[in-house]
Amino acid sequence: MPIVWIALAELFGTALWFTPNAVIGDLEREWMLAAHDLGWLTGAVQVGFLLGTLTIGLSGIADRRDASRLFAACCLLGALSNAALPWAGGLWPAVALRLITGMALAGIYPVGMKLMVGWEPQRAGLGLAWLVGMLVVGTALPHLLAGLSFGGSWRGALWSASLLALVAGAMIWRLGEAPSVSKTSRETPHWAGPSAFRIAGFRRAASAYFGHMWELYTLWALIPLLLATALPALTQTQLAFGSFALIAIGGPGCWLGGWLSLRLGSRRIAQLGLSGSAVCCLLYPWLGGMSGLWVALFLALWSLLAVIDSPHFSALSTRACPASLVGSALTLQNAIGFAISAGSLAWLLPTWSSLGPWVAWLMLPGPLLGLWALALPRKDFARS
Repeated sequence: MPIVWIALAELFGTALWFTPNAVIGDLEREWMLAAHDLGWLTGAVQVGFLLGTLTIGLSGIADRRDASRLFAACCLLGALSNAALPWAGGLWPAVALRLITGMALAGIYPVGMKLMVGWEPQRAGLGLAWLVGMLVVGTALPHLLAGLSFGGSWRGALWSASLLALVAGAMIWRLGEAPSVSKTSRETPHWAGPSAFRIAGFRRAASAYFGHMWELYTLWALIPLLLATALPALTQTQLAFGSFALIAIGGPGCWLGGWLSLRLGSRRIAQLGLSGSAVCCLLYPWLGGMSGLWVALFLALWSLLAVIDSPHFSALSTRACPASLVGSALTLQNAIGFAISAGSLAWLLPTWSSLGPWVAWLMLPGPLLGLWALALPRKDFARS
């Protein structure tokens, strides 16, 4: 039961992540934004997430305090900052609110991973696959909410995401911390997170994750643009539903990867995802002669492969670390990964207007770095 409870809470809590992306057309009209301003709104969440995860990871608070209470408090903060977005009135106040939302998400995503590992220590790969799958669907959820329209009000889509985050916080507040974790949480010293990098297995898993993060969020941010280019006749509602489907397909992909990891191990699933992502990055610019439907199907495959490996970097890192360090290590790993994603978004999104589909080649170094990090030495992943 806890694995389902935590996964559903992750789905609802991470609905806050891409809310402006789902209603960007309305925001552009309301606030007279330029196309490249989407990069500021998306990047602000990543930077806020970085600041939040650095604070949590370096301080060790996720291991020294009740993680369920931290999760619930961050859901409340994120819900309020997201709900206030319609009153921002312009780009820079909205960027400030998105920064706060990103900080709140730092207590939802990585702390959710810590909760999952605490409740399901013997099935970490499977549990994290379910959790990250829900993160993927939650990330796509604003596009679904926008497509549902709520009587034509883009504000309704934003407020619905905030309501879901409040439900997520209430769910985890009721669940609480795993009993075995609560007994050992006080063993974690202050500023413990960096010590995880002394562990070879953690360094390699984290490095692979960093390469993965160079590609993933930039791909997700570009999907509405890539889909609109492939199928220019789509209406705004059709584009919203299509973007939701292309991102959300990663959720079932994560669940499939979690099931396969029980047979193949997390390391092999991570290598499979990275290899598939690299091939998609390489091939995408050459698809110009294909029909829009085939390009959309290719994007679905790319989206699935780009995230199927995500839970398994965390599973590998978890197995490499002592129990008293897991929350801090995972949060710090996320902090660095999302700093990389913020840099990728800031650099690569503006190049879309000049490079078009060739921007995919600028994402290619990410999965290649991940494959290199997982390649050798094999003994670092002996149990994975």
